[in-house]
Amino acid sequence: MGSETKVYTLEEVAPHNNAKDCWLVISGKVYDVTKFLDDHPGGDEVLLAATGKDATDDFEDVGHSSSARAMLDEYYVGDIDSATIPTKKAYTPPNQPHYNQDKTSEFIIKLLQFLVPLIILGVAVGIRFYTKQSS
Repeated sequence: MGSETKVYTLEEVAPHNNAKDCWLVISGKVYDVTKFLDDHPGGDEVLLAATGKDATDDFEDVGHSSSARAMLDEYYVGDIDSATIPTKKAYTPPNQPHYNQDKTSEFIIKLLQFLVPLIILGVAVGIRFYTKQSS
């Protein structure tokens, strides 16, 4: 009887969303990570921010180690009823190109923030050097 897997709905998992009671849904499984909050290398905020939804993408995007994946087993409490998880797949394709554009412009701005002061400094030093020589 004890080996029966409990299946939770997202509605049942969602209230477990604070530092005293924190459950996550990753790869179709439900984990009670409350005891792990203090030990999580990325801090407890990221875990708490991933509650009440399917956190699989959040978990995968970070690129957890195999030992981190193995640790999940300790916190396993049951499976999620996948029918209760809203599918967001339909919105992904239109967002992708726009997202990459933002990253590119962000990169250019960061690059300019770095280069412009260097160029100004270079010009100032050049002018100073040139005016010293001519006098």
